Amino acid sequence: MSDNNSQKITINRSELAACTIPEVYSSLQTTSSGLTQAEAESRLGVFGKNALREVKGKPLYKKLLANFTHLMAIMLWIAGAAAFIAQMPQLGIAVWAVNLINGAFSFWQEFRAEKATEALRKLLPAYARVLRDGGEQKILAEELVPGDSILLGEGDSISADCRLVSSAELRCDQSTLTGESRPVLKTTTAIQQEGMSFTEMSDIVFAGTHVAAGTGKAVVFATGMDTEFGKIANLTQEVGEELSPLQKEMKIATRVITFVALGVGALFFVLAFFLGKVNLTDSFIFTVGMVVAFVPEGMLPLVTLSLAMGSQRMAKRNALIKKLSAVETLGCTTVICTDKTGTLTQNEMTVRSLWVPASAANGHAGKVLKVTGNGYAPEGNIYDADKALTADSNPNLRALLLAAGLCNNSKLLPPNGDGKNRWTILGDPTEAALLVVAREGGIDLAEEEDQTPRLRELPFESRRKRMSTIHNLAGGWRSIGPSRREIAYIKGAPIEMLDLSTAMLQSGKTIPMNEKARMEILAANDEFARDGLRVLAIAQRELPAQMEDYTSEVIEKDMTFLGLIAMMDPPRPEVSKAVEECHTAGIRVVMITGDYGLTAESIARRIGIVKNKDARVISGFELETMSEDDLIKALDDEVIFARVAPEHKLRVVSALQVKGNVVAVTGDGVNDAPALKKADIGVAMGITGTDVAKEAASMILTDDNFASIVNAVEEGRAVYSNIRKFCSYIFTSNTPEAIPFIFFVLSGGLIPLGLTVMQILAIDLGTDMVPALGLGAEPPEPGIMTRPPRSLKSHVIDRSMLIRTYGYLGIPQGLIAMLAFFFMFWTNGYPGQIFGLPASGSLYVAATSLTLASVVFTQIGNVFAQRTEKISTFKLAFFNNKLIWLGILSELVLVVMIVYVPFLNLFIGTGPFPAWYWLFLVPFIPALTIIDEIAKFIKRRIDSRRGVTP
Repeated sequence: MSDNNSQKITINRSELAACTIPEVYSSLQTTSSGLTQAEAESRLGVFGKNALREVKGKPLYKKLLANFTHLMAIMLWIAGAAAFIAQMPQLGIAVWAVNLINGAFSFWQEFRAEKATEALRKLLPAYARVLRDGGEQKILAEELVPGDSILLGEGDSISADCRLVSSAELRCDQSTLTGESRPVLKTTTAIQQEGMSFTEMSDIVFAGTHVAAGTGKAVVFATGMDTEFGKIANLTQEVGEELSPLQKEMKIATRVITFVALGVGALFFVLAFFLGKVNLTDSFIFTVGMVVAFVPEGMLPLVTLSLAMGSQRMAKRNALIKKLSAVETLGCTTVICTDKTGTLTQNEMTVRSLWVPASAANGHAGKVLKVTGNGYAPEGNIYDADKALTADSNPNLRALLLAAGLCNNSKLLPPNGDGKNRWTILGDPTEAALLVVAREGGIDLAEEEDQTPRLRELPFESRRKRMSTIHNLAGGWRSIGPSRREIAYIKGAPIEMLDLSTAMLQSGKTIPMNEKARMEILAANDEFARDGLRVLAIAQRELPAQMEDYTSEVIEKDMTFLGLIAMMDPPRPEVSKAVEECHTAGIRVVMITGDYGLTAESIARRIGIVKNKDARVISGFELETMSEDDLIKALDDEVIFARVAPEHKLRVVSALQVKGNVVAVTGDGVNDAPALKKADIGVAMGITGTDVAKEAASMILTDDNFASIVNAVEEGRAVYSNIRKFCSYIFTSNTPEAIPFIFFVLSGGLIPLGLTVMQILAIDLGTDMVPALGLGAEPPEPGIMTRPPRSLKSHVIDRSMLIRTYGYLGIPQGLIAMLAFFFMFWTNGYPGQIFGLPASGSLYVAATSLTLASVVFTQIGNVFAQRTEKISTFKLAFFNNKLIWLGILSELVLVVMIVYVPFLNLFIGTGPFPAWYWLFLVPFIPALTIIDEIAKFIKRRIDSRRGVTP
């Protein structure tokens, strides 16, 4: 074969699945003995290595610089430089230090290396077994090319997308692509059916999956980025990092603060220079002071610390946050897109009901038995009404459970001392559920297998929809010759099994199957299906002696019907309540699953995700044919997405975002990575999740439980509310920091400055920090989950906050501060005097120190006022936030140190004053709390008249 031939190999996956085996070899220009080494090397030059390519992201240095070049940072750089020009180096150093610390802290908290592609690479095997030059070779997986024949065995990871050409009971675990954990049977039969998703193609095996059982041979048709696995990697890399709602909000807040600060600074420069007749240099200094006063330098680190505390609270509720900005994103989430298996359900197939033939006296052909128990622990019971049954008490039940347990390739693994504290399985979850119910019915399968050993197996095929095992009935392996009796146990799809059954077992005896019994069995099957149960029919057939032909056509006929077994992967018990809480909180839940539509709809209805009887189930194939407008319109109604591929899930998430939603997405498999990254917040499963899903996500659930997402939403809403609280707290102190400048300018310099710039920084970066942090640690307010998600049009800093902080709280606080300033002079020889006070000396320093202390004392009342926005502060538990009390203690200790420690006196520009002045300040502590309570009472009265609930 030539290089030119290599270039012509392009084949559609669906077309290849429909090809016969000779057509497969012909289409891929290869043979059953594989490629020659020379041809393989030629194709490697054409198709490239079988490896995932990585798209380079934003350089690290640019990510670092971004934290020092945003609007507020630029303003602080300029303010620091201005301080140096104004010959205030200590102020310049302080402002620049704040900027450096803010930037470094933000970079450290938000930096996260992009590891999703690296994690994907780890899932691809390093080596593969191929046929080259007619013989088996072990080569590097990256050297595989289209046309290579690879050999597959149990436990092997698959390195490329391939078409099967031979198989022996081959089953593949495709959970990395589908999220569904049950092994899938693979056959060589060409797929003629149209409209199948790629994961349903039983003759195709995929890169990134692995062989759960059996052996096979397959021909490679796609490598590297052309595989389904590669397409997922490409989708994941193409999804760019977007700002979270909080990051966008903080950009807006920064812009507002910057414009306010610059605007006020410019205004006071004009007032100082033209009205106050202050010289140009001093006017410039005052401008710098006003800018520093109105810039809450501690806001950015406080936001980050509040998010960090929120993430710690979430961790205690089984939600690990990887990206701090994601903490608040949950609070404004409007839609949660969740998968089904393992998140809403327990990922443990469990038998719920049995249909067994009844005695003739019953009047019915059979009866439905209920099965209790959950998961794979064989600890439930089987009930006929209120009566517990066992295999020994009911021959029909015994026959059903024995056949189900022996026609089985799974194993139950009991708890052990090696870290496993619960029952687990090896093999297919559906088969494992049959083992569980057999043991619950009292069947000793180990003894039965010894007494009735398996002779051969006819594996399940999608065409037949059945599996059969042939066993020796005549006393073990030594029984041979004419005395040996054989029996076939068969399980499969109910309708197909019923068509092949000519008899049924009743009271332990075989009787002919009649039409009435057949209709009753079909009715029972339909009822189980309506309840969302997966149903298997079980039958047996005693085989004629001396059989030689063990084909399915010979074995699987004239069967004796034993009964139906109905099972389900049960919902987690706490999920229904969590879904209801989502609806109460105004959050929509959309199921997107790789499972079948009927199963998905049943679970969705059972747990309350959908309630409308006309809820629509959209399959992946149907989704492919829908336009974007049709999809967006479909999302207006209750809808479930089933049998979806990674690109389908990504498309649904994008459509929801186009509709203006903040979307959270859950996932655990490689197939979920693109949607997890695209979502406003991706939520990966910590127990069952792959490394790829965890790297792509912003949050990891340590218990894989949907209810933990709801808990995290509550914490996210609390974080946003707390950010508003401490922003309001630190903004309030801006006014008393600015009012001394106003007095100075408007008096033409006759009233000296009541606070210096360094004293302002001592408040913003010293005394205010821990109390503000205490507000950031406030627990969720009662009723927070009964409100709708916050609108993205609402802002942290809004008109109501500015009126509150700069108006009816800030102005009184500022007047109290000036009162303290004058009080120091009035009690030291300047009775009744306001103008012409000394602007230097120890008395002036003491007066500014008392002014600083007055701001700190009034901030104590402010911290209690800020704990709520509308309801009375006194309705909250007074001592339930220890950090607030620690903050109050810390600010009192700090202000005493600022006033009396000589080193701090020198650095900040403060000085000591007599101890009795502290008593003058004490009555002002509750001032802001009282003022705010009056304002809240008025707001509640207005809201009550409008019919608005606080």
